[in-house]
Amino acid sequence: MENITVKDIVEMTGGVLLCGDENTPVNDICINSKEIKEGDLFVPIIGERVDAHRFVESALEKGAATLTSRHDGVVVAEKPYIRVNDTVEALQRIGAGIRARNPIPVVAVTGSVGKTTTREMITKALSSGKRTFHTEKNLNSQIGVPITLSRMSSQDEIAVLELGISEVGQMDILSNLVKPDMAVVTTIGVAHIEFMKTQETIRHEKLRVVSSMKEGGTLFLNGDDALLKSARETENLSCRTLFYGTSDWCDYYAKDIVYHDTYTTFICVHNKDEVEVRLNTLGKHNVGNCVVALAVACENGIPMEIAAKGFEDFEGQRQRVIVLENKFTLIDDSYNASPDSMKASINVLCDMPCEGRRIAVLGDMFELGANEVEYHKEIGSFLLDKPVDEVVVLGELSQNIKQVIESSDSNIKVYTFMDNEEAAIYLMATLRPEDIVLIKASNGMNLKEIVNILLSE
Repeated sequence: MENITVKDIVEMTGGVLLCGDENTPVNDICINSKEIKEGDLFVPIIGERVDAHRFVESALEKGAATLTSRHDGVVVAEKPYIRVNDTVEALQRIGAGIRARNPIPVVAVTGSVGKTTTREMITKALSSGKRTFHTEKNLNSQIGVPITLSRMSSQDEIAVLELGISEVGQMDILSNLVKPDMAVVTTIGVAHIEFMKTQETIRHEKLRVVSSMKEGGTLFLNGDDALLKSARETENLSCRTLFYGTSDWCDYYAKDIVYHDTYTTFICVHNKDEVEVRLNTLGKHNVGNCVVALAVACENGIPMEIAAKGFEDFEGQRQRVIVLENKFTLIDDSYNASPDSMKASINVLCDMPCEGRRIAVLGDMFELGANEVEYHKEIGSFLLDKPVDEVVVLGELSQNIKQVIESSDSNIKVYTFMDNEEAAIYLMATLRPEDIVLIKASNGMNLKEIVNILLSE
């Protein structure tokens, strides 16, 4: 944070300074007492299991000040205590206050799948012509977005902010915080359907990203997604709307897509402009992500040919293709999973040139609600007509993938492991240099353990 004092925090939150010096400078916000640094404002969050107010005193041994909703009246302490009614609401007010001080253009990115990769690609494209601020790590929630906003600086020219929601009403809060000039919606899947019940509700809530969009703003929708393709008619969108994808009816689209060993080439088309792109990652979904990144750059005055140059060395955080010489090729997509992202990853596996076997190591997908069994069976059905030689499943829900494959006349071999280490030992014993193996599951399955074991050998 730039030039922020305790006095500013009190004014932004509407809180009361119980003790300490109002002129104390505040450099950053921290919600984890173990990570607090000198100059930080500690914001104790009341969670389902732990009330972080218990860590206030230890946090202030290093930190500069603290918010509190558990202290009333006079507090005797050397460092500032700021009394607020609700620490999360106060945190959001701080984010909004700092956003008001930094009225730079903001590109908001949301969707069921592909938010982080798309945000990274847009950042890459915009950075070719502007100093670009962006969301770090997974700070995209009701708590994460205000922290992200607090880290914007006067040197930034444009920002790319990732917005994640899991319940109805949350997007209105986030949109009001960031007040986007542009917004991107990647896909409408079934992630968090346990809480939002239907895909139509998910679509409606994701599109609320425009609820606090600035006048004259632009919305980018993925034309390859059936629910978004129809959104212009079904959602009564009042802002300028552009479509992107791999179909030539889109405002920005990719053609002549070719998948190579570890990279993709295609031509991005907008009106009469065509730009050759070499993207250092795989998958049709990533082509779409790249297209919208180029579209956002173009709409912000950066020529597509300039923005495209940065993608040859692009490395995303989520999906990594690792070629281990004389061993095998690994697609590490173990960070998280939903039915849509799992299908996309399987397509990446199948699109890669392969002289050996294609092996998919798949674990359970979480937060899918009452239909979780059917969604796993859907993955099994999806695999039946794919050139996959072997499937390794881990977890109870993934047994439904196995059941569908084994009840068909498919030649796919299926193996079950309930332990990550056992699965890794099996893979190390059977993988050959020509093979490609995909690792994919929800983060709670911790399949990163398998990846680490394979890479350590």
